Amino acid sequence: MSDLTVDAAAEARRLSRREFIKRVIASGAVASSASFVMGGLAGCAPARRQVSGAVERLVSINVNGQLRRVDVLPQETLAMTLRYKLGLTGTKLGCDRAECGACTVMIDGTTYYACSTLTHGVRGRKVVTVEGLRGPDGELHPVQQAFVDELGPQCGFCTPGQVVAAVALLQKNPKPSREEARHAMSGNLCRCGAYDNYLNAIMRAAGNLTEIHHGA
Repeated sequence: MSDLTVDAAAEARRLSRREFIKRVIASGAVASSASFVMGGLAGCAPARRQVSGAVERLVSINVNGQLRRVDVLPQETLAMTLRYKLGLTGTKLGCDRAECGACTVMIDGTTYYACSTLTHGVRGRKVVTVEGLRGPDGELHPVQQAFVDELGPQCGFCTPGQVVAAVALLQKNPKPSREEARHAMSGNLCRCGAYDNYLNAIMRAAGNLTEIHHGA
């Protein structure tokens, strides 16, 4: 094959490739123009439409008296949001199936397992974690102090959930009997078995000193 033939073939390939690219660009421009025209004809139609059934990702939740803006996945649990998005690691992940109570938080004054509560479901409600119980100068909540005085914490893993549950109880019933306290705390497991210590602490915090150290 002569050099002239080779050059001619190469030139034909270059022209063919150039023509292909030009056509791709032209077709893209046409599609873009059509979208613009259709968008203009739509009048007041929003530029960005939310897919039916989709959940807004960026939400605001009230945690410990502060409005926190956070990016939340559609099926994200409150425990995951608190620990890994907001840095509130006092909410512990134990069983992760609503059995042990280590992740207990208060929502509008009622205890919930954060591991089985979707974050999207708490918008417009007030969430309180164990971090939100301390005083303005960092002092311990009376329940926390009572837990220390009665040697409630053993390994300490379940303690934050126990504290939150106890505070919720005393907010609703400031003078519970020991049996009422036992019933209210039944959703919080202690693998160290320090149940009596926790009950003693609740009695101390409630001021029911005469009931402290009575039999279980």
